[in-house]
Amino acid sequence: MKILILTNYANGLYLFRKELLQTFAKDGHKVYVSLPPDENMDKLKDLCRVIKTPFDRRGMNPFQDFKLLLSYLRLLRKKKPDVVLTYTIKPNLYGALACRIKKVPYLCNVTGLGTAIESGGVLSKMLLFFYRISMKDARRVFFQNMRNRDFMNKNGIAVENHALLPGSGVNLTEHPLRDYPPQDKHIRFLAVIRIMKDKGIEEYLEAARIMKKRHKNVKFYLVGEYEEETRELYEPQIEKLAEEKIIKYYGHIDNVEEVMARSHVIVHPSYHEGLSNVLLEAAACGRPVLASDVSGCVETFVAGESGFAFESKSTDALVRAMEKILALSHEERRQMGIAGRAWVENNFDRNIIIQTYEDELKKIKERK
Repeated sequence: MKILILTNYANGLYLFRKELLQTFAKDGHKVYVSLPPDENMDKLKDLCRVIKTPFDRRGMNPFQDFKLLLSYLRLLRKKKPDVVLTYTIKPNLYGALACRIKKVPYLCNVTGLGTAIESGGVLSKMLLFFYRISMKDARRVFFQNMRNRDFMNKNGIAVENHALLPGSGVNLTEHPLRDYPPQDKHIRFLAVIRIMKDKGIEEYLEAARIMKKRHKNVKFYLVGEYEEETRELYEPQIEKLAEEKIIKYYGHIDNVEEVMARSHVIVHPSYHEGLSNVLLEAAACGRPVLASDVSGCVETFVAGESGFAFESKSTDALVRAMEKILALSHEERRQMGIAGRAWVENNFDRNIIIQTYEDELKKIKERK
């Protein structure tokens, strides 16, 4: 089959779906990927044929978005795919609509609802209306948590054609259980997040300030790249905290596991998620987690056994969670990490996702 994948970020596709691309290639499918050009595109060149489709991932310019729809229509006419897979918001909206117009079979994956829908209001209503139109004829709409699925179903979206997936899953071979760091002078907390408000960066930075004053034996690590629209706000704060030795900022790195393996606790203060890949990889590595009590986070661990949940958007709640895990012994934290590994092995193996897509492609092929 000829498969076209529409998404918005090369590195995300590589990190979380390269095994799916490898499986498609092994099965003899011809795979094209359409996405905005960036420095990560070369990572995909041995896995698929890359098509550069420029668009602003976060902008809300109607004229530019209409141009994206036209680009997708031209792409469908030129490549004539047998099936299209869409990921992330704009490909799910405009790519799915293009497929519906062209009557091309398509599978959508809702990796998260985004701030515009979560916040309600006129824009939310407009987007929900658009989703109803674009996803009406999808062969399957995958959701990564029950809350997102139920919310969309309640608004008349993917009522008959939905399914749940365990996020992007985790590659248990590439992310093996790592030895827990020894008990030394410091306990190291790590957050792996995009530097933006909705990922909880403000709460993490403030919690680090508070905890560093209370405890001399804690260190705080931060991994993640800036969103350009908020760089001016957060970069000076992070640089100041780094100068004061309150946090160590790594920026964007490909091998996050290296830093994760040196950390004792992984913190994820996000406001909303589809299903957190960071928390899955933390559990696979064998690290206890502190995470917001929101859908997309709470599914990835067993509260009290492999991690603790805390109220989102609350620095105080995050600090209390940090104090709670600091009160445990080194061995208790290590055992929480081992319990997290068992949880993802049983529920979030990436092969589950690969098999689900293979089954859907088989159904599409049989209908032709």
